[in-house]
Amino acid sequence: MKIMVTGGAGYVGGTTAALLAQQGHQVTVVDNLCHSVSSGVPAGVEFVEADIADRARIEGLFRDATAAGAAFDGVLHFAALIEAGESMKHPEVYFRANTSATLALLESVLSCGPKRFVFSSTAAVYGEPEIIPIPETAALRPTNAYGESKLLVETMLGWFHRIHGLRSASLRYFNVAGAPEVGGKGSGVIVAGEAHEPESHLIPLVLDVALGRRDAIKIFGDDYPTHDGTCVRDYVHVSDLADAHLLALEALETDRAAEQRLIYNLGNGAGFTVREVIDSVRRVTGHPIPVEVLPRRAGDPAFLIASSEKAIAEMGWKPNYPKIDEIIQTAWTWHQKRHGK
Repeated sequence: MKIMVTGGAGYVGGTTAALLAQQGHQVTVVDNLCHSVSSGVPAGVEFVEADIADRARIEGLFRDATAAGAAFDGVLHFAALIEAGESMKHPEVYFRANTSATLALLESVLSCGPKRFVFSSTAAVYGEPEIIPIPETAALRPTNAYGESKLLVETMLGWFHRIHGLRSASLRYFNVAGAPEVGGKGSGVIVAGEAHEPESHLIPLVLDVALGRRDAIKIFGDDYPTHDGTCVRDYVHVSDLADAHLLALEALETDRAAEQRLIYNLGNGAGFTVREVIDSVRRVTGHPIPVEVLPRRAGDPAFLIASSEKAIAEMGWKPNYPKIDEIIQTAWTWHQKRHGK
């Protein structure tokens, strides 16, 4: 297949683009590099520096490919801003980057692009869940602007399927972590991993403490209704997510996708508190991790744990890294290499 991967210079998009290329697909990464660098684009993959909101540029890519006899078969859409806390300070930025820009991309797809679209959504569309683990049928009540900006895209996809016949899959995933092993699980060959600038995700932040790059890890709130007072999250390995995106592309060829929009949760089904993640880093790295407790952040639900039974049953997806220590071990290997340790 020939696939466009938006945000393919980033962490999840880059991992998925690399997997596509390894399996022999032709990949074009489109990224504006606002929170990534071109070195994040996998080797052997075409790279176009562009903004998805630039309809003329995106439609030009679609039309040129079609004219050359190599039309795109699908779009994997990862490009987005992802910081829930920041979205509660600057919601307008998130609605512009995540909702408005995606609408422009979808207009380009409807105009002259492929009719298969896989959307990188989020568990944040659920807000404070009433059922744990969360099924795809749970109420959609985001507690932050980031989740709302993604939910609006899902709403658009529903209407575009109904009116234009656009086949789409929304993959609602939880906390992504770990580093891809090039030779498969257990190979230990890792060339890429999770890094943001500035960094705000828990696992790389805790690993920075283990590396001596930070004095302590900050815990935002220890008074949640959980067994140790800290938030519970469902962590999924980045390679498991990449696998799911390829399966979603295949699922869009089925009769089910013609009849309805596909929606899948992706997680390992087990929740871990912030303190449990910190304890795992201590086990994996052998380093003490000092903590600093701060007040809660606005918009942070106490529990987010996925039920992935639907993805397993309908797509045949299965996480290869179900244990938190396994996930953190791959991340630790990469972070040590990155910082010359």
